[in-house]
Amino acid sequence: MSTGGGEARGADPTAADGLRRSGAALRRLRAERIGVRLAGRRIEFVDWGFYAPEPWRNFPHVHSCYELCYTYAGHGTFRVGGTERPVGPGELFLARPGDVHDIVADDEDPMGIVYWSWAVLQDGGTGNTTADAAALMEAFTTGENRIAEAADSPVPQILLLLAREAADPGPGSAEMIGSLASTLVVASARALSEPPSRLPARQAPATPGGPTVTTMVRYLHDNYHRPVRIQEVAAQVHLSERHAARLFRKYAGCTVHAYLARCRLEAAAQLLCDPGHRDTPIGAIARSCGYLDRRHFSESFQRHWGVSPADLRARGGTTHLAVSSVINSSCK
Repeated sequence: MSTGGGEARGADPTAADGLRRSGAALRRLRAERIGVRLAGRRIEFVDWGFYAPEPWRNFPHVHSCYELCYTYAGHGTFRVGGTERPVGPGELFLARPGDVHDIVADDEDPMGIVYWSWAVLQDGGTGNTTADAAALMEAFTTGENRIAEAADSPVPQILLLLAREAADPGPGSAEMIGSLASTLVVASARALSEPPSRLPARQAPATPGGPTVTTMVRYLHDNYHRPVRIQEVAAQVHLSERHAARLFRKYAGCTVHAYLARCRLEAAAQLLCDPGHRDTPIGAIARSCGYLDRRHFSESFQRHWGVSPADLRARGGTTHLAVSSVINSSCK
């Protein structure tokens, strides 16, 4: 096992020491329902955790959410997508939805991490979100980066402030935690996007179909929770149904119906994994995502995700895999 962390310069000593002493308090945030609206998305925090710098490991598994880990001490190995990567102090690493991954702390210099995870849901309006924030979140959700140097970023200090607030809440604690969580989203996205903190201005689509399809896609994200007809989508861009459907398929790569179904099933999966909706009946979640028939919803969900809605909820959005099956599949 590697004991090196690549080019990592090491964690901020002040933040590292603080997280070593106070980081376990982040677990208390599991009881809070923390959500952030940014760039037409709602980021719902799903979990918070802490591992002390002592020998430990977890086994191959996947999440339906984004899981981020910050190494405040020691070294270890992050395996993701069949690739083994060393991680060290000051590094931030990410498992995206669907990534088969596991983490192993080094035996001689075991790493300590804090981790948190969030689900990304489509949200109606963009509010006061700026174009560069929208570009940043687009880069984060569609990018390929899994590991980044974050010691010099705001991430460790934000985590430390969150841990201290969780340990000793003061007046306006909910607002304080919400503001820090929002800043953590942006700081994490910056660290893991290319380039780390500066993104070029988003260019207008070069094709005439681009803006038109963007309008149709936005309409689907805004209205997936109710019945949507192709006539309505076409009316948003002042085209005939046939022309709108042909243009959408050409530029989006799928039919309007298929895209709408995907939006609904992704939203349903996130709600099923949301601790705040643990007691919400599956039928109610189905209806909130545009499905009037629970049987049709369950069948569609099973086809799309490979598990039933009840099964996904019972697993908390995590599927634990046998190590042997992962090894065998990676050798094929």
